Amino acid sequence: MLAVITTENDGNAVGILDPVLLARPLEFILADHLRQRNLCALLERLAGERRFNPALAASVADYMADELSIHMLDEDEDLFPLLRRRAVPGDDVERVLGLLSREHSDADRQLEGIVNGLREAISAGRTELDASLAMTLRTFAHRKRRHLAVENAIIMPLAEARLTPKDSEGLARRMAVRRRIRLSPGASA
Repeated sequence: MLAVITTENDGNAVGILDPVLLARPLEFILADHLRQRNLCALLERLAGERRFNPALAASVADYMADELSIHMLDEDEDLFPLLRRRAVPGDDVERVLGLLSREHSDADRQLEGIVNGLREAISAGRTELDASLAMTLRTFAHRKRRHLAVENAIIMPLAEARLTPKDSEGLARRMAVRRRIRLSPGASA
């Protein structure tokens, strides 16, 4: 289903998505979910290493500050409202979407503290990560994995089944605008 979606990374980066994939917004979201699973592994690695890894911390902080927030906006402002409009009796989508939106709000509140903590450790030249921040990284990774499992098992199949081609085109456009990427005309499929 997914083509090659990320560039190879050196184990110290989350990876980069090909912007062309935005033309297929559900595939883009799934690909970003793969990056988020990689993020979880990197967070746990940062939390568990004896010596603080500033290059890894910078990569993680940059992704969390720049791209993770945008991903949550894609879902909260565009994908989830589309699913609500396309729901049919028996989908029970509102309960799940409400839970996921609350989890996005919680994650959004944690992002600033994590990003600031990692960047402060980098600028201070720390050799080890503060125990409290390490625990926050582990907790965030655990919750994010559970969140992704729900999205991948319930929301994404529902989106594939319910969204119309026009819905997908609009979703692609809004996601591209959010990233300041120009889609070529007729690029959505």
